[in-house]
Amino acid sequence: MKRVALGLAWIAAYLLAISTPMLLLLAYATPGRAGFWWDFSMAIGFSAAAMLGLQFVLTARFRRLSAPFGIDIVYYFHRYMAVFAFLLLLGHWLLLRLVYPESLGAADPREAPLHLSAGRAALLCFALLVLSSIWRKQLRIAYEPWRLMHVLLSVAGLALAVVHLQGVGNYSHLPGQALFWQIFLVLWIALIVYVRIIKPARMLRRPYRVVQVRHETGSACTLVLQPQGHDGLRFAPGQFAWLTLRASPFVFREHPFSIASSAATSRQLEFTIKALGDFTGTLPNIRAGELAYLDGPYGAFSIDRVDADAFVLIAGGVGIAPIASMLRTMAERGDRRPVLLVYANRHRDGVILREELESLRARLDLRIVHVLQEPQSLPGAEAGLISRELLARVLPQQRKALQCFVCGPTPMLRVAEQALHALGVPMRQVHSEIFDLV
Repeated sequence: MKRVALGLAWIAAYLLAISTPMLLLLAYATPGRAGFWWDFSMAIGFSAAAMLGLQFVLTARFRRLSAPFGIDIVYYFHRYMAVFAFLLLLGHWLLLRLVYPESLGAADPREAPLHLSAGRAALLCFALLVLSSIWRKQLRIAYEPWRLMHVLLSVAGLALAVVHLQGVGNYSHLPGQALFWQIFLVLWIALIVYVRIIKPARMLRRPYRVVQVRHETGSACTLVLQPQGHDGLRFAPGQFAWLTLRASPFVFREHPFSIASSAATSRQLEFTIKALGDFTGTLPNIRAGELAYLDGPYGAFSIDRVDADAFVLIAGGVGIAPIASMLRTMAERGDRRPVLLVYANRHRDGVILREELESLRARLDLRIVHVLQEPQSLPGAEAGLISRELLARVLPQQRKALQCFVCGPTPMLRVAEQALHALGVPMRQVHSEIFDLV
């Protein structure tokens, strides 16, 4: 209930922040040019600017902000609100173009006032930002260059929007509006300083050293990190952290990975990662002794956040990493609650941590169901993919009390969620880890 209350409080604060510009408009008599479409255009323009400023808050990784929802949900909200805010900005410009074209002045920046050119440039920055984010993979933009471009376009776009707002002066000269945008600008600058300077400086003082690189099956490897000069990271089983290797925490080279080690006893951290892209493909070349930096822990995907008499854990491929953390932690704690693990892969050689999972049966009340597209390679494995029919066969009959955790590729995740709901598991008891944060 505390998490629900905190979540509702954050939602209310967000709604208040983006609606304040419109509420301040209602508090004063409309000056100068009147008319519904003029006022409506100004209102959505102000709200879009507030939303875009708050985008920086959503990606600053404040734990108190993300705790009620999980940071993956916060990042998805960030994506959708960026698109919505851009559409509002576009609507602001289109209304003026259609109804009040004279207010936009000359399109040529050599003739137009600075503040109008700044507004057009801001709209272009946000258009490039949204399009490059939605279609990053289709455009084959690597993550690290995209991240740098994303930050530069965001900062430039919002700075140009502030220049536009101050230069135009429509309603922004009113006492309430002026104070709002002054506070907004100060907080925005402070946030950038915190995220890009203060936070990386703290990470720099808390380094980790790679002490082992284990090559696993399924084109995966496990990095074992040891804290250097500090006590390390306290986390809940199933959480993740942003990992920086072969770079300073001040540069844009961090990537999110689930922590695979036990949260119960060890100071060492393990990350089991599969080679799926440019960065992950280089991990087998990492050598013991190299430095690493971590920002975390994050995430609401954890057995420690729920009360349960039994668990169902569903994993696909490298989605076993946070699940392994849960199982290892339960083993260290002597937790004998029943656990069903349904683990999907293409074939036997793709089953990451297979031998350790088998050994955990002796320490846990653990039942493992392997689901393989080539089942003949592993005796006793189920054939095919995760499906409602398969889960109906393997799940316990008493399903309403189950707490289910699902982690893997998005198609598998969606099928598993729908199947569990159809089989009588309440949706509030189905917890999913979304891989695709960026």
